[in-house]
Amino acid sequence: MTSGQPNNPLHGITLERLLEHLVERFGWARLGQWIDIRCFQHEPSIKSSLKFLRRTPWARQQVEDLYLDLRLHEEQPTGEDPDRAEEPPK
Repeated sequence: MTSGQPNNPLHGITLERLLEHLVERFGWARLGQWIDIRCFQHEPSIKSSLKFLRRTPWARQQVEDLYLDLRLHEEQPTGEDPDRAEEPPK
Protein backbone atom coordinates (compact mmCIF):
# COMPACT_ATOMS: atom_id res chain seq x y z
CA MET A 1 0.00 0.00 0.00
CA THR A 2 1.30 3.50 -0.78
CA SER A 3 1.46 6.53 1.47
CA GLY A 4 -1.83 8.37 2.00
CA GLN A 5 -0.44 11.78 1.00
CA PRO A 6 2.19 11.33 -1.73
CA ASN A 7 1.81 14.90 -3.06
CA ASN A 8 1.78 16.69 0.29
CA PRO A 9 5.22 18.28 0.84
CA LEU A 10 4.45 18.73 4.56
CA HIS A 11 3.56 15.07 5.11
CA GLY A 12 5.54 13.73 8.07
CA ILE A 13 6.69 17.18 9.26
CA THR A 14 5.19 18.29 12.54
CA LEU A 15 4.18 21.88 13.08
CA GLU A 16 6.63 22.01 15.99
CA ARG A 17 9.58 20.87 13.84
CA LEU A 18 8.58 23.24 11.04
CA LEU A 19 8.45 26.18 13.46
CA GLU A 20 11.74 25.19 15.12
CA HIS A 21 13.41 25.11 11.71
CA LEU A 22 12.15 28.59 10.83
CA VAL A 23 13.22 30.01 14.20
CA GLU A 24 16.68 28.43 13.89
CA ARG A 25 17.06 29.78 10.39
CA PHE A 26 15.65 33.30 10.76
CA GLY A 27 14.97 34.03 14.44
CA TRP A 28 11.84 35.38 16.07
CA ALA A 29 12.45 39.00 15.06
CA ARG A 30 12.55 38.23 11.33
CA LEU A 31 9.55 35.90 11.56
CA GLY A 32 7.65 38.63 13.38
CA GLN A 33 8.43 41.05 10.55
CA TRP A 34 7.34 38.65 7.83
CA ILE A 35 4.28 37.19 9.58
CA ASP A 36 2.42 39.78 11.61
CA ILE A 37 1.24 37.75 14.59
CA ARG A 38 1.71 38.75 18.20
CA CYS A 39 3.11 35.42 19.37
CA PHE A 40 6.15 36.01 17.12
CA GLN A 41 6.66 39.61 18.23
CA HIS A 42 6.06 39.75 22.00
CA GLU A 43 7.73 37.24 24.32
CA PRO A 44 7.87 34.55 21.62
CA SER A 45 8.17 30.88 22.47
CA ILE A 46 7.62 27.65 20.63
CA LYS A 47 4.89 26.62 23.09
CA SER A 48 2.81 29.81 22.80
CA SER A 49 3.26 29.93 19.03
CA LEU A 50 2.16 26.32 18.59
CA LYS A 51 -0.92 26.94 20.71
CA PHE A 52 -1.87 29.95 18.57
CA LEU A 53 -1.05 28.34 15.22
CA ARG A 54 -3.06 25.22 16.01
CA ARG A 55 -6.15 27.33 16.69
CA THR A 56 -5.70 29.89 13.90
CA PRO A 57 -5.82 28.39 10.38
CA TRP A 58 -4.84 31.58 8.49
CA ALA A 59 -1.71 32.05 10.62
CA ARG A 60 -0.74 28.39 10.33
CA GLN A 61 -1.14 28.63 6.56
CA GLN A 62 1.24 31.61 6.42
CA VAL A 63 3.86 29.75 8.45
CA GLU A 64 3.52 26.62 6.30
CA ASP A 65 3.74 28.70 3.12
CA LEU A 66 6.92 30.38 4.37
CA TYR A 67 8.43 26.99 5.17
CA LEU A 68 7.54 25.63 1.72
CA ASP A 69 8.94 28.75 0.03
CA LEU A 70 12.15 28.30 2.00
CA ARG A 71 12.43 24.63 1.02
CA LEU A 72 11.82 25.48 -2.63
CA HIS A 73 14.44 28.23 -2.45
CA GLU A 74 16.95 25.87 -0.82
CA GLU A 75 16.40 23.27 -3.55
CA GLN A 76 16.87 25.81 -6.36
CA PRO A 77 19.62 28.22 -5.26
CA THR A 78 19.72 31.58 -7.01
CA GLY A 79 22.88 32.89 -5.39
CA GLU A 80 20.90 34.88 -2.81
CA ASP A 81 21.24 34.17 0.89
CA PRO A 82 17.71 33.84 2.37
CA ASP A 83 19.11 34.45 5.87
CA ARG A 84 19.98 38.01 4.84
CA ALA A 85 16.81 38.70 2.88
CA GLU A 86 14.55 41.59 3.85
CA GLU A 87 11.57 39.76 2.37
CA PRO A 88 10.61 36.11 2.86
CA PRO A 89 11.82 33.65 0.21
CA LYS A 90 9.50 33.43 -2.78
